[in-house]
Amino acid sequence: MVRVLAVDDFESFRRFAASQLGKRPELRIVGEASDGSEAVQKAEELQPDLILLDIGLPKLNGIEAARRIRKCSPASKILFLSQDSSIETVQAALETGAVGYIVKSDGGRELLPAVDAILRGEHYSGSRFAGHDFFCHEHENGMPLMARNSQTLENFYPSNDFSLSRAKKTNGAASHKVHFYSKDASLENGLAHFIGSALKTGKAAIVVATEPHRSDLGRRLQALGLDVSIAARQGRYTAVDAAQAISTFTMNNQVDSVRFQELFADLIAQAAGARKKQAGRVAVFGECVQLMCERGNARAAIEMENLSSHLVKAHDVDMLCAYPVDQFHGQPSSEIFHRICAEHSAVYCG
Repeated sequence: MVRVLAVDDFESFRRFAASQLGKRPELRIVGEASDGSEAVQKAEELQPDLILLDIGLPKLNGIEAARRIRKCSPASKILFLSQDSSIETVQAALETGAVGYIVKSDGGRELLPAVDAILRGEHYSGSRFAGHDFFCHEHENGMPLMARNSQTLENFYPSNDFSLSRAKKTNGAASHKVHFYSKDASLENGLAHFIGSALKTGKAAIVVATEPHRSDLGRRLQALGLDVSIAARQGRYTAVDAAQAISTFTMNNQVDSVRFQELFADLIAQAAGARKKQAGRVAVFGECVQLMCERGNARAAIEMENLSSHLVKAHDVDMLCAYPVDQFHGQPSSEIFHRICAEHSAVYCG
C-alpha cells in the first residue's frame, strides 16, 4: 500500500487527485491539507510515502513547505502539481529535493504516469518540459541519475566504513563531482568521508581549502583514527590554503590556465608517487572555485571548473568541489548554477 498525502487549497482538485489515484488499488490517500503549514504538520504526523503538493498555497507556499517536509519527513517523495509552468518555478521546486513536477492542466494524462515513475525510483517532469534537464545529475551510459538527497549521499561520497571492498565496487571512471551544501556540517561530514576513505585505503589526497575547513577536516580525520601528520610526512596528504593557491595562478582576477594546470599537475604527481602501490586514484578536494564565486568572479570559477575537468581526465583523479548553495539565489545566479553543474559528472545538493 502506497500512502499519499494530497495538498491543495482547492477541494475540487483534491477530489480530482483522489479520483485519479483511486484507479489504482495500491494507492491510498491517508490525509489532505489545504495550506502549506498544515501540509508540513500532516507530513510529520503521517510520514506518507508520497505527497502531491501545490505551490500557490495560503500561509506557506509549496516550495517552502517542501523544504520543511524534507526535514520532518525525509522518506516522503514529493510530486508538485501546480498551475505555474515557468521554467524558473519548476527548477526552484525541484531544487527542494522533490522528485517530480507536472502542470495541473496535464494531470489527467500525466498524474498516474508520474506516480508510477516516482515509485520506480525515477524522476518525472511533465511532457511540456521536454528538453529541460531540471535535475542535477550524474551520467551513466548517457542516462541521468540523481545525486541530490540523503538517500543517495552514500553513493556520492565513499562509504564511511572505508572498506577496501566497497572502494573497489565504486571504482569506475575518474570523477569530477560538486556538492552544493546548505550547512557547513553537511560538507564537513562528506569531506571527511571522501578524504578519509582515500587515506584509509592507501590512496593519496590533496585538499585545497579555506583554513576553517582544513582545520575541521583534520579534527574529523583524527576522530576516525587517521594520523594526518603521518600521512603528510609520507606525502599522501597535502593541504593547501585556497586563497594562496588562487594568488599563484590569477592576475587582475584573470585565470592563467597554464599556471593553474602546472600547480595542480605538480600536486597530483607528487601525491600519486607517494600513494601505496596500486592503491587507486588520488582524491582532490578544491574550494578555489567557491572563493572566486564569493568574490563575485563567477566567470573565472566556471573557467577553473572547465580546467579541472581536463585535469581529471588527464591525470585520472577523483575531484570534489563545493559551494554553499545560498550563493545561487536569483535568476543570474541560477544560470551560473547550471553552468557549474554542466562541468561536473555528478552533483549533490543538500
